Amino acid sequence: MRASMVRGAILPGATASAFDLENIVPDCQRTAKSSLATVWMMCFLFKALLSALLQLARIQTDSVVEMLRELYPDVHFEIVAMSTTGDKILDTALSKIGEKSLFTKELENALERNEVDLVVHSLKDLPTSLPPGFTIGAVCKRENPLDAVVFHPKNCGKTLHLLPEKSVIGTSSLRRAAQLKKKFPQLEFRDIRGNLNTRLKKLDEKEDFSAIILAAAGLKRMGWENRIGQLLSPEDCLYAVGQGALAVEVRAKDQEILNMVSALHDADTVLCCIAERAFMKRLEGGCSVPVAVDSTLSDGQLYLTGAVYSLDGSDSLKDTMQTSVNYPQQNEDGPNDDVQHVGITAKNVPGQALQAAENLGVELASLLLSKGAKHILSVARQLNDAR
Repeated sequence: MRASMVRGAILPGATASAFDLENIVPDCQRTAKSSLATVWMMCFLFKALLSALLQLARIQTDSVVEMLRELYPDVHFEIVAMSTTGDKILDTALSKIGEKSLFTKELENALERNEVDLVVHSLKDLPTSLPPGFTIGAVCKRENPLDAVVFHPKNCGKTLHLLPEKSVIGTSSLRRAAQLKKKFPQLEFRDIRGNLNTRLKKLDEKEDFSAIILAAAGLKRMGWENRIGQLLSPEDCLYAVGQGALAVEVRAKDQEILNMVSALHDADTVLCCIAERAFMKRLEGGCSVPVAVDSTLSDGQLYLTGAVYSLDGSDSLKDTMQTSVNYPQQNEDGPNDDVQHVGITAKNVPGQALQAAENLGVELASLLLSKGAKHILSVARQLNDAR
């Protein structure tokens, strides 16, 4: 393991310093504060796990750090907070901004400059093709991927079906809006931006929205499960590619870090998310078009449902395919041992299973394309650009 020195900084906007002696140095290694540098020379320190400047991002990063600490108790981690383009632009719908790396570019720049060794992301924020030199070294066990409805306090106990006609529902997602407009034509849907705290404040303190739609995973990680008034099943609303999963991005050639974080891979989550990402990549989708999925793995069979929608949900294509991923782990050391599947490197998952998952996503997307998906998405993209 390589050692490095910590920078004595405090996280901007954080509730506590991430770098002070009490937080980072264990009791057995804590000495008088006369020489902080001496303390750091006593332990290995991987320089910097990077997080966006948001409470949820910090919680997600902390959860990954805790898993790594359990696996590598002799390694110490410094968390560096950083805001991204997507965090800063809060008055425009994500689908209108047009930047493919809204939540990743600044973080990857720091990774490339060796200022940090790994970056924690929500997997759904990562494009299906990463810039050269980077890879997703770990996909952690997925939280509930479903979407959730959070109601204005005056609507507690209701469901979307029970809301009055013309009730306004807030969502920043074209995918959610397209599906729910078709399912609930009596309701109105409007953009709402901001982090979870901001959106909940807009809901609770004003009368603009009767409810808002959020990812259940984020609410659970924030400890706000009690705000979930309704979980939307896949029959009501298919979820976003990668939703609910955390990804750890690293430098593709940094074998030491790659080997370290690979222990965090959850095989079932990896296979599901590779299939979903391959589906999205083949469709050339993104946040500017409504693309949705649902994946499950049971008895060695991987099932993937995928769909595309017009902006108002009136036109759509949806289908389901399956494949076997029941392959044994083999010794695959050699020139292909670090092969990426839609940006993911997973050496501890059988290579044949990874390829089967990727093929499933490609084949399902190709099926929808043969039925007219390209036209639906092209029109959706044009209409979104014109809004």
